[in-house]
Amino acid sequence: MDPVIIVGAGPVGLALSLALAAQGVPSVVLDEGSGKEESRPARSVVLRADMAAVVERLGCTTLRDEGVRWIGWRGMRRRQEVRRLTLDLGLGGTEEWSEDPDAPASPAAPLHIPQHALARGLRDAIARQKLIRLVTESRLDTIEQDRDGVVAHTRGPAGTWWRGSHLVGCDGARSTVRKLLGIRFPGRTAVERHAVAALRTELPWPGEALLHRQPSWRGAAEEITARPLPDGVWRIDWLLPPRGDLVTPDALVARIRETLAGWCDGVTPPYELIDTGVHTLHHRLARRWRVDRVLLAGDAAHLLGAVGTQALDEGLRDVDNLAWKLAHVWHQGGDGSERLLDSYQSERRTAVATRLRAADQSLPVLRGGGGLRTYLPGAARGHDALLTDGHVGRGPLGAPPAYPHSPLAPPRTEGRTPVGTPAGAPVEDVRVTAPDGTTVRLRDRLGLGRLLVLLVAPGTGVWDRRHWRTAGVMPKLEEAVDALPVKAEVLVTEAYPGAPAHSVLLVRPDGHLVAAFSGVRPEELYAAADATRGGSATEEDPADEDAEQGSEVSVGSDRTADMH
Repeated sequence: MDPVIIVGAGPVGLALSLALAAQGVPSVVLDEGSGKEESRPARSVVLRADMAAVVERLGCTTLRDEGVRWIGWRGMRRRQEVRRLTLDLGLGGTEEWSEDPDAPASPAAPLHIPQHALARGLRDAIARQKLIRLVTESRLDTIEQDRDGVVAHTRGPAGTWWRGSHLVGCDGARSTVRKLLGIRFPGRTAVERHAVAALRTELPWPGEALLHRQPSWRGAAEEITARPLPDGVWRIDWLLPPRGDLVTPDALVARIRETLAGWCDGVTPPYELIDTGVHTLHHRLARRWRVDRVLLAGDAAHLLGAVGTQALDEGLRDVDNLAWKLAHVWHQGGDGSERLLDSYQSERRTAVATRLRAADQSLPVLRGGGGLRTYLPGAARGHDALLTDGHVGRGPLGAPPAYPHSPLAPPRTEGRTPVGTPAGAPVEDVRVTAPDGTTVRLRDRLGLGRLLVLLVAPGTGVWDRRHWRTAGVMPKLEEAVDALPVKAEVLVTEAYPGAPAHSVLLVRPDGHLVAAFSGVRPEELYAAADATRGGSATEEDPADEDAEQGSEVSVGSDRTADMH
């Protein structure tokens, strides 16, 4: 069968090729550039713990070598510290949990890494893969589709025709794929502007990230962010007026000196300026993410990034959602293929629209001077808490998305039981026993294209595996799993938040909960697995029209044409 064609060799396109290869699907990555990454320390990315785990699972080693996880987060306003969080360096894994749902929990530490280091690590992983062909200096020219596949023509020294089963446009904000499909890309331009500098210096809070609002020194920006990188390097961002003057080198140096002096008791410490830039953020959302065998992902499908939201993080979530669905269609095909691929747009576009809507609603509150008594609808937190949540991955601006109304959700049945994770939400990363008897994290079993069937069985940790594999409900469960219409793996855990003993959880390859059952129920388990592969109608399948209406709110009223 023909490989999947991936247009664009940024982090999203590279990650998608690796995610497909992990599931036995070959791909051709068309790279418009030379394949070399320009070193730009001021162009860095922040990954939430779960997405950092996805990238590491794909074989990228630079996250550990050239990235840094923040040990804490500080919020300051004027001269006063208003918020301080200790961040969980355990990547958010669940070792134990409180019975009190209101008990405070430390957010998992985000990972901060220069984008060129991330891309280089992904390219190194691709070099070790036989299923991926990376073609440089290949600029997409045309796309043609038929009932069996896609044909793409490229220009350049090696310009030629490429035949693929599907094509995914990961080619950025000015996506050629999106334009060839005639898909509109409405939204808002220049939502935020930041002056950026990467410099090596010593600050009073090593290893911690800082958000400083309304600094007290004269001429300061309304908001300044400092985020650590390895080797004593910091990325500092100054929020600029939406339509202010150009940032000259002299003006930026003055900002640096004033800011460092303001943080270091009036004395500017020694520093080495490494890189600078101006970062402009847009909010846009493509009308469609799929046209037959062609799909969009990453910046080609959406742009965001204001008030702490993370654009690349959302692009990697696109990859995590799409890869297992595309791999299933590539290997199996079948009647559910269209429904399965349609669910990618339904789930991810709705999730990004919700994130954009939250950011658009918060911008007037945070930038309009409404005071600490102004809140998002339904929220009881002030400005500082809202921004903190966006940066550390909590709340409407930062929390991992859930897909409660997915077209793949199975109908409710009598055997369903509530657990600590709602249906459609990401599961907790509990310790599990794998079929070979090893104890691993649940996260380690994701991304391989198979469903996970998790049995909650207290006490199994003290039993020899030879005994519990043949005792209790295990034989019946393994027989039920063997009969499922898709590949699945049985895992066992001592406990899961909110789950009674002998509960059975069905988990998608991207880690989202399909359903939880009270005991082993072969027929209900089969029906849920069948729905997950797109094989049957569900109780709640939102129309695309509803998703369109929701996205209109999220990108605001400034309806502009495609970016050129």
